Amino acid sequence: MKYFIRSLKYFVALCVICTAIVSLMLVTGTSALTLEQTLYVMFHTTRYATLLAAIVLLAAFYPKFGFVTRKVEGDVTQNREQIVNAFKSAGFSLRGEADGVMTFRAEGFFRKLLLLWEDEIKVSQYGQWICLDGIRRGVARVEYRLDSYIQMTRHD
Repeated sequence: MKYFIRSLKYFVALCVICTAIVSLMLVTGTSALTLEQTLYVMFHTTRYATLLAAIVLLAAFYPKFGFVTRKVEGDVTQNREQIVNAFKSAGFSLRGEADGVMTFRAEGFFRKLLLLWEDEIKVSQYGQWICLDGIRRGVARVEYRLDSYIQMTRHD
């Protein structure tokens, strides 16, 4: 069910983006068509049907490749300060901690909106690795920072 809801969120987001682009083109006069012509082309040709199919496919598969688990060598307990600082500098804050799993969420309405409220990143220990599990954009930002912070503490 979570996968379906994520797909639906991305479908709506992509439709909003496409509508915004078409609207901007109409408002600024950069569109070769009028509003009536655009609506006709949208519903009577295969051009927009192809666009809609692409949006549906992208939305259907985005949750599969848009969420990842990454590992950084370190210890959650020993490197707690570096973890919190890495998330803070990436715009996330610690929201909970239970059973050895730290949960971070994005700070601010606009950051949450950009992540479509899929802003939760979980941090756990897996052997000698710190596991970051969540949306790819957030995990990638934090992973780079966290690895750098841990490497700096090792060299000091």
